[in-house]
Amino acid sequence: MIDIKLIRENPMAYKTACKAKNFYVDVDRLLQLDNDLRKAKTRLQEITTEKNTLGKSIPKLAGDEKQALLNKLSEFKNEEAALGEEIKRSQPEFDELMLQVPQPADDDVPFGKDDTENVEIAKWGEIRQFDFEPKDHIQLGMALDIIDVERAVRLAGTRNYFLKGAGAMLHWAILRYSIDYMVGKGYMPFAVPMLMKNEAMAGTGYYPGSEEQTYRMERDELNLAGTAEVPLTAYYMGEILPQEKLPQKFVGLSTCYRREAGAAGKDTYGLYRIHQFDKVEQVVICENDPAESTKYHEEIRANSEGVLQTLGIPYRVVKVCTGDLGRGQAKKYDIEAWMPSRKSYGETHSASKFFDFQSRRLNLRYKDNQTKKNLFCHTLNNTVIASPRVLIPVLELNQNKDGSVTIPQMLRPYMGGMERIQK
Repeated sequence: MIDIKLIRENPMAYKTACKAKNFYVDVDRLLQLDNDLRKAKTRLQEITTEKNTLGKSIPKLAGDEKQALLNKLSEFKNEEAALGEEIKRSQPEFDELMLQVPQPADDDVPFGKDDTENVEIAKWGEIRQFDFEPKDHIQLGMALDIIDVERAVRLAGTRNYFLKGAGAMLHWAILRYSIDYMVGKGYMPFAVPMLMKNEAMAGTGYYPGSEEQTYRMERDELNLAGTAEVPLTAYYMGEILPQEKLPQKFVGLSTCYRREAGAAGKDTYGLYRIHQFDKVEQVVICENDPAESTKYHEEIRANSEGVLQTLGIPYRVVKVCTGDLGRGQAKKYDIEAWMPSRKSYGETHSASKFFDFQSRRLNLRYKDNQTKKNLFCHTLNNTVIASPRVLIPVLELNQNKDGSVTIPQMLRPYMGGMERIQK
């Protein structure tokens, strides 16, 4: 959420942000409501003061003078009631519009309409050239009996899967390796709840906007979150932290759930776009300082690149354009791994910088030691690894001519020393 003072001072900046990010918000209506509410609340305060003054005077008076003040008191009560009704009507619309105003993008974010206009800024690794006809990850998985999509679809519907045997072990090995990698970087590990209240979903910016992508438990008023970003970022919701406690660096492993509504016919093959997956997520909560945010944005990007490099997966980094940014993101890097079966790079990580957009919604603050003021924290997050999507490049890039798959060196200790997956 944006500070309303900033919108008052420079409404054009937020109108421009709406246009650049493809969000429609009636900023003029928001400002009109803001003005009306401020006037009404100010007048209510004035009436309270005047009523208190009258209340002290009335006992000292009698006759017509006393009746005149009693009449005036009655007028005030009627005006109070009218102002209260005005606020009751306007406040919900104002609050709803405030939740919709997007965070303006950083100055160095490229302008563009959608993900086709993201800008490549880095590449790592050499793309493997095969001297045999390579299989895709589903062909490999079925031949090695480590992936079963057919039975999963029969039991759970489309975009579901079973991982079995060495496939399940490889999946868990990647997750456990990634957790250990991040703990080695000083991040605190978390096991997190994924059934979230609406307040946590709204606080992290997923509501309003992502309701259709979320599995919602209406009976219990809970939501299956699509990422551990939600519980990790909301961990200190409503709290004021001492400055000495910042930065907070978290890494969480969770199962994630996404409806993929509106994605019919898009990436339906294999393990790329599925309803349930496991992800290791990193979150940083830091001081309200753009330079600090920028520093940690580069750090979380480097962490994810480090994991891909140790796994030997070629990738590229793109700077996400305005039209592909979410409502709260000031800047985002996507990391895309090379996937032979797609003959292209596929997104595997998103590193996002929010400034205080999420913390305002979460009322997440810290006490500044110099000013003694309570300031809103800055928040950032990025995928460390998401599986089974990452199994696409791991299986396809490490396949052998005989149909076996060589296990990356650093994953072998997590798989009991296994070096190859074979029939």
